[in-house]
Amino acid sequence: METNVLVLGAGFAGLELATVLSDELGDDAGVTLIEGGDAFVFGYSKLDVMFGREPLDDVRLPYADFAKPGIRFLRETVTAIDPEARRVTTDGGVHEAEVLVVALGADYDFDATPGLLESGNEFYSVAGAARLREVLATFTQGRAVVGVCGAPFKCPPAPSEAALLLHDHLSQRGLRERCEITLVLPFGTPIPPSPDTSAGLLAAFAERGIVFVPGKRVASLNGARRVAVCDDGSEFPYDVFLGVPRHRAPDVVLASGLAEEGYVPVDGRTLETRYPGVYAVGDVATVGTPKAGVFSERQARVVAASILARLRESGAAAPYDGRGSCFIEFGAGRVGRVDVDFFSGPTPVGTYQEPSLELAADKREFGASRRRRWFA
Repeated sequence: METNVLVLGAGFAGLELATVLSDELGDDAGVTLIEGGDAFVFGYSKLDVMFGREPLDDVRLPYADFAKPGIRFLRETVTAIDPEARRVTTDGGVHEAEVLVVALGADYDFDATPGLLESGNEFYSVAGAARLREVLATFTQGRAVVGVCGAPFKCPPAPSEAALLLHDHLSQRGLRERCEITLVLPFGTPIPPSPDTSAGLLAAFAERGIVFVPGKRVASLNGARRVAVCDDGSEFPYDVFLGVPRHRAPDVVLASGLAEEGYVPVDGRTLETRYPGVYAVGDVATVGTPKAGVFSERQARVVAASILARLRESGAAAPYDGRGSCFIEFGAGRVGRVDVDFFSGPTPVGTYQEPSLELAADKREFGASRRRRWFA
């Protein structure tokens, strides 16, 4: 039985959705997966690249290695989406589907923060992380500011990880006493859903002499004066700036009529949009959970189950539960974890696991298992 499912984007959500349907239906999966890039990179690998822990070539997983029964992978760029007709135009042609899944992620709006690229650096794109690796190699003294330019943003622990790993990087080079590290975050705490995780991070910052500045967003960079200017007018001098750029849905999604207030609204339990037969999953959607790969992957499984239930006429699939776990690099080879449940209670609940070498091994296995599942 052919399904005729069209999936846009081969990130966590797109790869997992296609894999589930291939595993269940084999050659009859009938899935077309469209992706404009040439390789998948785990978000956390950008920190590895930035701090020289991994070469860029080693963290790139070429899409040429993704080959599964019933999946047609097209390396094309989406140029238009018609959600009513479930019709998608790319630079390679026009595609129509019974089921359309938009998993195009979030793009970076560099222009929204004047001076970011001209006078600072960002570490959320692969290219930006690679550039910062060269910048940090020449940074020997002065003030380093890790600053977030807007929320929501992918992987909420990443700015904290960047500050902690920068501490390690400078310490290993014997330069830490000559440098200041400041983290500017728009949240009141590093991980708002988990007070225990936030307390653990704040203790780590204090132990390492990292200055944490809560409740401020970096609005612009003044290159002539070398200061980061926040939304409340406060300023932070810097010699090197490591930025988290503002995020937004891709232009093609904004032009499609799917988006509201920058992202695609969906039913938080089913991931359905207001258009019949059209789903949105992962960072492109407004779901009520963080923009992170583990949440995108879990959402994709819900959509896959819904598609299979419809095919098999087996009733409704289990709803999305809003649960996920994020690993957090604390430095010195140790990794912590926060397990968050967003939907079960009146407010999100996060459970903290303190950093350890064992959790570092778990993080490595997390990445290795996805490599095997998607690219073996």
